[in-house]
Amino acid sequence: MAGPTPDFWQQRFDAGQTPWDRGAPGPQLRAWLASGALASGRIVVPGCGSGWEVVELARRGFEVVGVDYTAAAVALARSNCAALGVRAQIVQADVLQWQPSHPADAVYEQTCLCALHPDHWVAYAAQLHSWLRPGGKLWALWMQRPRPLAVEEGRVEGPPYHCDINAMRALFPAARWHWPAPPYARLAHPSLAHELAVTLQRI
Repeated sequence: MAGPTPDFWQQRFDAGQTPWDRGAPGPQLRAWLASGALASGRIVVPGCGSGWEVVELARRGFEVVGVDYTAAAVALARSNCAALGVRAQIVQADVLQWQPSHPADAVYEQTCLCALHPDHWVAYAAQLHSWLRPGGKLWALWMQRPRPLAVEEGRVEGPPYHCDINAMRALFPAARWHWPAPPYARLAHPSLAHELAVTLQRI
């Protein structure tokens, strides 16, 4: 498998090296919820990590499925759900293989795509499309982390991998997804990068 393995992430959780973890739901998720744009329904959170977004969505009444292939992340997400008294399904599985029991209304994508080596992006984008019902929405935060050697020499560096907006348009083409017009909201990230917040609707 190209890129990080489950052992790679397990070692980081074991060592407490999780700088991407805010220790709380991300601000854009809270903004989408507060505005009413993200309403109740069945939602999948791939690469759910510690589960802060899973907890917040479950607390708001969503039927939530969190997916992660790292044992430490799954255990931590389940522990956080139990500690805060919310119910959610946390599945240990590879997002490139897993399928939901029935189509979801929404997918919250923040930390998964940028953690996957770009060799797997086409397969992952196909998975997201298959998870959603027609008209379902992908609530995405795409990591903006260009690196000098990537720009100058074409090297693939990460994680987190840079999610260039042109690459995103190729992965999620207009024939399969409805795109809103830019500009897109920009959010600072703990990794000293930033994210672009984009909501796509499955056609």
